[in-house]
Amino acid sequence: MIDWLTGTAVTVAGTGTTWAELLGFATGVVNVWLVARQRIANWPVGIANVLLLMLLFWTSGLYADAGLQIVYVGLGLYGWWHWLFGGERRTRLTVARTGRREWLGLAVAGAALTGGLWVLLDRATDSTVPLPDALTTALSLLATYGQTRKRVESWWLWITADLIYIPLYAYKGLYLTAALYVVFLVLCVVGLRAWRADLRGEIGRPPTAGGDPVTVPATGPARG
Repeated sequence: MIDWLTGTAVTVAGTGTTWAELLGFATGVVNVWLVARQRIANWPVGIANVLLLMLLFWTSGLYADAGLQIVYVGLGLYGWWHWLFGGERRTRLTVARTGRREWLGLAVAGAALTGGLWVLLDRATDSTVPLPDALTTALSLLATYGQTRKRVESWWLWITADLIYIPLYAYKGLYLTAALYVVFLVLCVVGLRAWRADLRGEIGRPPTAGGDPVTVPATGPARG
């Protein structure tokens, strides 16, 4: 199975594209579209997507990105559960803002992750892109955390990561994956607009100094 996934499916501009990259493209687009629509089905589709990308990134020397996919599986399982039962009285989760305390924690975690991964990749692997690999890994983890909790600002983190991912993957010869992240970028803008539309129907009070999020109803029920 692995040999088939790493085999050439099509050739684009003289560069072979593997089945793992091709299937990763398809499942990735579906996944982000489902997230933007707040559909529970995004989580199982996303888990399939990251397993394909893990294989692709490892064979391309993007070791931090490959390892990141393992974490994504765990986050995917957590997000799946949390979207279903993370709301008030174990109801479905609704869109919320990120509080100041949470932002501070994310900033500290992001800086520590980027610095630690940069040193590790630079000294322990043959990575040719240790800093951008580390930075995108950290941004993606923070964005996924926000996504599991339906924080609307998680889309901004994804947009920032995608703007780095696109030239990074093109540089590594992963042209189809680079094109996929262009699609992701567009879908992130769509998702941001959709989730912000939910916030226009805001109820309750704004975030406190401690960072309590505002919770708002979704535009419609999420369906798996």
